[in-house]
Amino acid sequence: MAEAAINIVRQGQASQTAQRVAVARAVHQLLDEPILFEDPLALRILGPAAEQALREDPFAHNEPIDRGMRAGVVVRAKFIEEELAHAVTAGVTQYVVLGAGLDTFAYRNPYPALKVFEVDHPSTQEWKRRLLAEVGMVLPRNLTFVPIDFEHGTLAEGLAEAGFRADRPACICWMGVTMYLTEAAIMETLGYVAHLPKGSSIGFDFSILPSLMNPVEQVILQIVKQRIAAMGEPWLSEFDPAALREKLRGLGFTEVETYEPDVLNRRYLYRRKDGLRCAGRLALARV
Repeated sequence: MAEAAINIVRQGQASQTAQRVAVARAVHQLLDEPILFEDPLALRILGPAAEQALREDPFAHNEPIDRGMRAGVVVRAKFIEEELAHAVTAGVTQYVVLGAGLDTFAYRNPYPALKVFEVDHPSTQEWKRRLLAEVGMVLPRNLTFVPIDFEHGTLAEGLAEAGFRADRPACICWMGVTMYLTEAAIMETLGYVAHLPKGSSIGFDFSILPSLMNPVEQVILQIVKQRIAAMGEPWLSEFDPAALREKLRGLGFTEVETYEPDVLNRRYLYRRKDGLRCAGRLALARV
């Protein structure tokens, strides 16, 4: 995770991609029907000015590339909160959101016993806290912010200082992050999770190798990558799902599942009238 953090520090500002994801989640509440991932705070957390602008013209964020990205954002959010529900039922009481951005789960958390740890770079976290204060959103007592600059600390150290219990199982959300990291940084984080107690799990998304996509998807991917790179947060990793599953088993995970675009579209977006579909670059993993 260090590389992504360094990119943000060099800009001296919060992650632009975090804001882009938050806008996509908000636009979903306004344009898409039926709503797949209901988030009553998605618009509010953006702040009054941004919320008003989106309500006045949500179609400004409805180009084909925007819709593909939005589908991926809401599918992965739906997926991980379903996984969290299963974990809570099994007795898990810790939820860690890595690269939290403007994620709103902690502020609509329906599980009183669940402790939520939001991990992010200090710049992005400070920006979020300013927005929360601006809209008068009360911080829940079972939420802990974990600001980590990975140039000067590790995930294990940051979580331990925040009160996370590494001797108890946890459900971990790691969405919208891995593509900005090197493979070595990704495996380092997953290696830490692999050593958490039985009952722990992590769900994350990753970008599929372009060679596994059709020509149209490859062109779209190049456009997306160029736009993201222009924000100062370039994509650094892509995976063959089969090879990734082997790497995950090599880290010690025994239950390894990956979900590619066709599977996700059938599971979450089947025969929608609005045509919302995940782009061919998105895949999810759960271990």
